[in-house]
Amino acid sequence: MKRLAIILGLVCATLLPSASFGGESTNSVLLFSFFREPNGQAGLYLTTSKDGLKWTELKAPNGKSFLEPQVGGRLMRDPSLQRGPDGVFHLVWTTSWGRPPVFGYASSKDLIHWSEERAIPVMENDPTAQNVWAPELFYDAAKEQWLIFWATTIPGKFPETANSGDNNHRIYYVTTKDFTNFSPTKLLYDGGFNVIDATMLAADGRYYLIVKDETKNPVKKNLRIAVGDAAEGPFGPASPAISTNWVEGPTAIKIGGECYIYFDHYGNPKYYGAIKSTDMKEWHDISPAVSFPKGIRHGTVLTVPESVLQQIQNPR
Repeated sequence: MKRLAIILGLVCATLLPSASFGGESTNSVLLFSFFREPNGQAGLYLTTSKDGLKWTELKAPNGKSFLEPQVGGRLMRDPSLQRGPDGVFHLVWTTSWGRPPVFGYASSKDLIHWSEERAIPVMENDPTAQNVWAPELFYDAAKEQWLIFWATTIPGKFPETANSGDNNHRIYYVTTKDFTNFSPTKLLYDGGFNVIDATMLAADGRYYLIVKDETKNPVKKNLRIAVGDAAEGPFGPASPAISTNWVEGPTAIKIGGECYIYFDHYGNPKYYGAIKSTDMKEWHDISPAVSFPKGIRHGTVLTVPESVLQQIQNPR
């Protein structure tokens, strides 16, 4: 892929919670949550890397997956995993293709023992909401709260893009401090196009929302970036495409002095790839250098203490 330029005044900074997020000072590694087809019925899988290029799958103690879906439609697509300031892991995921409009939630201190799974209802003020897809976690340090955002289609809304694809999504969100009490659902992003699979980065006091342009007529199906001054927006116009077409499920992190965005290229040929940048202006496709476990689908990347992996590999 040729270099793609976008006009964003961003110097690459730490983008996602690091291993010192909870006040620790320790060696760290990269962790990636993902699901496998068909539809993630088997649950949560994890893979790890030290350089962001070569990824090695972690084996669950039960020989299966790290968590099997029990709520909603009993699917676990698009697992978004993040680690809070207290060291607790939080996981949200897509539970079904359609209704009920809920996302799955569970937490863990070690990625082996999990809380009871819960189906969190959202879009309750829109009874015709068709779905809740790809919920994503983001910790807003400025407000000391979590954002959970996802894509939903509501028939009749945003008629200007009603014929742009198979659905007509926008990004909605709730906030929470304890994953028990949630704010009312609000619209997070309407860029004037059909959009899914949002993920967020924080750098230099600004917030960068990476989204998939879901437009099918004409085909786009690529990644774009919108910028805001707060995690809850508002966000400005989306950039031109920063990826090739037929990609989804972006997730991003800083590795050294470079920013990586991983993506699921679901069109033929199917592969899991990545682009990287030192300044968020010029992007280079490094997909040929990336090696992921077979069958990996849409997930999230984060940094964790190496001790977390040691606990998984040597459970007591």
